[in-house]
Amino acid sequence: MNLKTLNTCEMWVKMFFSVRVDFNHAQRLDCLRKLRRARAPPPIMCSFFRGTLESIVSSRSPWWYGVPPSQNAGTCKFQPSSPQELIEEQRIFSSIAWPQTPPLQGDRSTNARGSTYTVHRGRRGQQWHVGDQLEVTITMRDFLAKPKKTGGDVLVARVYNSVLQAGVAGQVIDHDNGSYTAKFPLIWTGKATIEVTLLHPSEAVTIIRRLNKEHPDRVYFKSVFNLNSVSETMECNFCLPPTKQVCDFTDVRTGEPWFCFKPKKLGCETRISHKVGGYLRKIYQNRAEAKVFQNGVSMKVKLRAVGPAFVNVLPRRNGNHSPADEGQSEQDNAMGHSGYYYRGKWRALDGTTVQHFQNPSAMSKCLRGKMIYMFGDSTVRQWYEYLVEKLPGFVNFDFHNGPKTGPYMATDSANNIFMIYHTHGLPIRSRKMSVSEIRYVANELTSIKGGANTAVILSIWAHFGSFPDRLYLRRLQRIRNAVVQLRIRSPDTLVVIRTGNIKDLSASRAVFNSDWTTMQHNKILRAVFHGVEVRWVDAWEMTLAHNARFMLHPEPPIIKNMVDVVLSYICPLKGEKVQGGKGALVVS
Repeated sequence: MNLKTLNTCEMWVKMFFSVRVDFNHAQRLDCLRKLRRARAPPPIMCSFFRGTLESIVSSRSPWWYGVPPSQNAGTCKFQPSSPQELIEEQRIFSSIAWPQTPPLQGDRSTNARGSTYTVHRGRRGQQWHVGDQLEVTITMRDFLAKPKKTGGDVLVARVYNSVLQAGVAGQVIDHDNGSYTAKFPLIWTGKATIEVTLLHPSEAVTIIRRLNKEHPDRVYFKSVFNLNSVSETMECNFCLPPTKQVCDFTDVRTGEPWFCFKPKKLGCETRISHKVGGYLRKIYQNRAEAKVFQNGVSMKVKLRAVGPAFVNVLPRRNGNHSPADEGQSEQDNAMGHSGYYYRGKWRALDGTTVQHFQNPSAMSKCLRGKMIYMFGDSTVRQWYEYLVEKLPGFVNFDFHNGPKTGPYMATDSANNIFMIYHTHGLPIRSRKMSVSEIRYVANELTSIKGGANTAVILSIWAHFGSFPDRLYLRRLQRIRNAVVQLRIRSPDTLVVIRTGNIKDLSASRAVFNSDWTTMQHNKILRAVFHGVEVRWVDAWEMTLAHNARFMLHPEPPIIKNMVDVVLSYICPLKGEKVQGGKGALVVS
């Protein structure tokens, strides 16, 4: 065995053992552990590991995908991942690892109303200038008014000026000891007010982690099976308890799993519709857990400032200031922000000039001769509806489908514009829809010719909040591979990806689509598409930086700015070159 092979084997062994395994498995796995403890030579380790991995993957064991076998063993079948995908999985999960969070401990838990933040003094006393970086120290306390000793609280921060309609998101750093630092770029002259918000206490993260492990099926679905006069409604999901026979509806091309309990009288082939069935309610261990998700009490709570909650920002120190160049330059963007608002308009910090389309004729001119494909959830359907509403030339075709599920198609024959919206495939928390309209994005991308006049827009996040991260990662890997193939055959095709955003969450819904999960999924999304030539609409920052309330479906001013960003990608200014950055075109 040569040195390269040995190194590869050792890498595989290290990768495998860094994954936490919570369940007992075959004796091969126990033997593999013993070999490792005995410091077996790499050739032996590699050979034994290869056989163990092949055994696990070929059996498609549910534990590998984050699903406890006690609930779902025997009913989950997954297309085996490639070695490269498994290595990527471990790398991504290591990079997004969240600090260990404490259990719920009564008065020892995070008290948002007792927690505070303090503004650091400027580099020159109390003076700040455009281009400086503002820092605040956040101290989290419990209900005994004592500083917390652990991290993991889900915090966001921004600075804003309501008069200027200006705002920018901050970067929050967790020191894993109950204290945090928030950093902000100072962009405009005048008042900059600081706002720090607790989205979820660390104890909520502990509960969500437990629920992801114990109740990955806490959102359930139903399908109707019908033949002649016989109709049966059955429960469906990614995985089902092994108590009854199931119908396997795994997609043959992507390997995306889906199962329904088999009807008593009908065959599996008689399935005609899909809809969300409901949400499991009795999932908390006690009443105290439910209180952790109370809006305005322990969730979405603004922290109190110790001292001033604002700073006054002076012009740049070099003296080169005029209202026309108000704002931060790309070179100042050390924290990797996607952009900021000024006068209510989004300005990118990746080198892109965001054009603001004020009338339908300008929008139609930009889209003339274009084919726009939108795939995803209702947050990208908002963009479709916005364009259809704003452009009078669009004719919306009625396919007589559900009012929210689509697919939708609109054309403008005078300007030769074609636009379509389609959902992203299961899971879909929708009203009743035909199974004939369930199509996976990776499959749909293979049928797109692409080219310089084609834009593909993806939004894959809102329906995955209650499922194991591995299922979400695998879906993105399949879509990523299809995007790469699309760009190989049509390099000029534009691909735009929308991230998830902060939402309005009630106590009853928070555990099904938490902001912490969205934050983590955004990291997975960016990691999977790292190095792929795509452009981003950072919905997280665009909702956080704006003065509007947090909503799953952002308010109209934010939607307009998002669509303006997309149109600026479709119709860039002549000679404009987009540099690498958080919100930029990333070239492999």
